[in-house]
Amino acid sequence: MIKTAFFDIDGTLLSFLTHRVSEGTIRAFEQLHRQGVRTFISTGRPDCLIPEMPLSFDGYVTMNGGFCFMGDRVLYKNPIPQKETDRWLRFASENDLCTMVFTDYEMFVNTYDDPVANALRDEIKFKMPPLLSLEEMCGREAYQFICVMDASFDAEVAELLPHCRMPRWHSRFTDLINADNSKAVGIESILRHLGVGREECICFGDGANDVEMLEYCGIGVAMGNAPDDVKAHADYVTTSVDDEGVEHALKALNII
Repeated sequence: MIKTAFFDIDGTLLSFLTHRVSEGTIRAFEQLHRQGVRTFISTGRPDCLIPEMPLSFDGYVTMNGGFCFMGDRVLYKNPIPQKETDRWLRFASENDLCTMVFTDYEMFVNTYDDPVANALRDEIKFKMPPLLSLEEMCGREAYQFICVMDASFDAEVAELLPHCRMPRWHSRFTDLINADNSKAVGIESILRHLGVGREECICFGDGANDVEMLEYCGIGVAMGNAPDDVKAHADYVTTSVDDEGVEHALKALNII
């Protein structure tokens, strides 16, 4: 019996085309709540970038599992090691790279003049955070960075930051997180708190940073708009976010 459901945001709950939650997803959430299923966000976004949606959630896995909470209670937090935060910031400075830093509840960016960062802002419809110099970012407790760099830098950065990993979800930028973090780790912390087994959990996602949770949860559902290499890790592949993928899967799997 499914007791908890975890949802990615972009490409899963929110359409990249309409930037809205579909009517079918709203109906599905209402039915889940009527059946006593608890619903949770599981996202790469920090709390300050989670948009208002016509849905209700019992808790949040944010920053790819680096910071997880229910209400005012933080259930798990695991920042990037401080030495590696400072190494990344020196590397970004030396290579003139745009970067965004996510702390527990805040977000900053070092420049407003990077066209790729501005394209990301327009693609997922968020407001650029306050400016903060790379020097001012040093010493802050960082849970995640968005690194605006193409994949040609990845091997060098991976060697520089051995306790971090980069779940890349775009050719021009990647997340940078503690290597011990993932959405699966965050989900596990919430399930442990609730006393719920992973076999009683379903999750929905569409990106490379969703692979771990698709494999961890009792039922992992990949959206129809997910790449094939993500779908390969799912128990079920549903229709796309623009074709009522959430509602379709929950009905097909006899959960609602």
